Amino acid sequence: AIYGATKTYLAKKSDPAAATTALDGLLSGLAVVAEKAEYDMGPMADEEFVAAHAVKVNVFHTIDYLLQYSRAIREGVASGNIEIQGAVYDLSTGLVDFMGRSPRQADLLKSDVALPPTVVMMSNAAVRRGKLGVRTGVDVAPAPEEALDLLMQGNYRYVAGEPTSNATSSPMRKALVKKGQAPHTAVVGCADSRAPLETLFDMMPGELFVVRNAGNTATHAEGSMVGSLEFCCGKLGTRLIMVLGHTQCGAIVGATGTYLANIGKPQMKPGSALEGLLADLTGTIKKASDELGPGASKEELAAHAVKVNVFETMNFLLQYSEPLRQLMSAGKVDLQGGIYHLETGRVEFLGRSPKHQELLASKGSLPPSMQKEMTRAVRTTDDKPMEPEAALKLMKEGNDRYCHGKPMAGKFDSEMRKALSTIGQAPHTAVVGCADSRVPLELVFDVLPGDLFVMRNAGNTVTHARGSIIGSLEFCVTALRTRFVMVLGHTNCGAIKGATATYLKSKKGEAPAKDSGALEGLLAGLSSVAGDAAAQLGPSASEKEIADLAVSVNVFNTMDTILKSSSDFRDKVRSGDVQLQGAVYDLNTGRVEWLGQSPKQASILSS
Repeated sequence: AIYGATKTYLAKKSDPAAATTALDGLLSGLAVVAEKAEYDMGPMADEEFVAAHAVKVNVFHTIDYLLQYSRAIREGVASGNIEIQGAVYDLSTGLVDFMGRSPRQADLLKSDVALPPTVVMMSNAAVRRGKLGVRTGVDVAPAPEEALDLLMQGNYRYVAGEPTSNATSSPMRKALVKKGQAPHTAVVGCADSRAPLETLFDMMPGELFVVRNAGNTATHAEGSMVGSLEFCCGKLGTRLIMVLGHTQCGAIVGATGTYLANIGKPQMKPGSALEGLLADLTGTIKKASDELGPGASKEELAAHAVKVNVFETMNFLLQYSEPLRQLMSAGKVDLQGGIYHLETGRVEFLGRSPKHQELLASKGSLPPSMQKEMTRAVRTTDDKPMEPEAALKLMKEGNDRYCHGKPMAGKFDSEMRKALSTIGQAPHTAVVGCADSRVPLELVFDVLPGDLFVMRNAGNTVTHARGSIIGSLEFCVTALRTRFVMVLGHTNCGAIKGATATYLKSKKGEAPAKDSGALEGLLAGLSSVAGDAAAQLGPSASEKEIADLAVSVNVFNTMDTILKSSSDFRDKVRSGDVQLQGAVYDLNTGRVEWLGQSPKQASILSS
């Protein structure tokens, strides 16, 4: 077996191949023995000499395994009741070479691993790896204590150098795609490259939902962090959240230096995002300093601050997420902390925050940065015109809040109303939208009164009442100095569906009704849009397919008509003073698909 393993190992160094039989698996499993033997003998050693030495290496390897993974054997050896020694029998001479104890015996007697990796893996196979070899949506979420035990076992294996998380196969990857994810733990960790979470917990794809940033902190982008965890626990069913710090954390060390350097000095405005991050972490450093008392060195302060920062992040999650608090109060989710020690590879599990129970009674529902947005003032003529890029960013952020059910624009008091009435409006965006009651623009973009200048009609079109729409836009971009204009269509648009039906009837030679009203005129005017969509799709397209594509075609058609119909508007777009973009609102998801500029804009501007 050893000679075969050595030969297999040396052969695979030049031509790697996967094991295809049980024997191949056995020989591959012994490759670590052959590898050490080759290292001991040197690169020039003959295969026979390497294999002969590998026999001795394997004896000690087996002894080491027994000591490392059997508590009963370790206790017997430590007490003197058991002696383990190695030997090699020479088939040629009949002599036995007695080699004595393993050189690693003293170190291995300190091990605290209770079970061999294969036993651990087998005893938890259903929970750890899932029914399809990886955890997917078909697996039941383990209880928080079970998930925590999986993290502990995985870290033990990582420290022992015996990971069991093998490479994923094609069927596993397909299972993750088709069946969806069902991670047993969400981990808030540091971005530090020395703390790879899946590796140090010995986890497979699909087992951990990971949120990482410098310092595993909630001082910046906390809305993103809290929202991610609410999604993981609320939608994916994950029942354990682990906040993991690590020793020698660069962010904490930097914040400690910033704190110590600025004691007794006035607070300075940060000059960069990094300085802002370190400045915001100084509150954590001060708390660590207060706990340690005077006389602590910089190194001691930074080391203690790692632990304080873990609890601070945990407390933040408890304080500012109502959904997470509800899940924890019901016992469906648990929140635990830990510290990864770079020096040893071990994770120190800290348990819950000391303020866990107290903060479960908190009433906070949104992170501070999102609360600040709620109290922003209305836009008036006292405000400068907003850059198009900034206006687009506000529209995207507002739609994202709307989709997540976290609107913030509802607070509108008498002072705001008075400001709008006495000072005047200065909308950051003008929107040409559909009159459909299912598309309330101010709600879809979560904006305050005074933010949007809105023009709506059936089909968000300018084929009719052109003077009204164009004149309104010219007033908005000239008198009100709005610099961002958006044409917004929406899915399942009744006007577009009607226009598509009208177009298809006309293709069949069906004449319109004699007493055609304004509606028939509107649909007839939009039928060219349906015709363009049909031409793009080809003759086999269904009516629904044509109507679906016609929504975006109509958005671009409206944009092109606006540009062609107003020389003043064209001049402002040409100079870059105004941006014109299109979008489509999805009634099913609430999300807005951003289409950008019309493909014909450049040619229209140059004509």
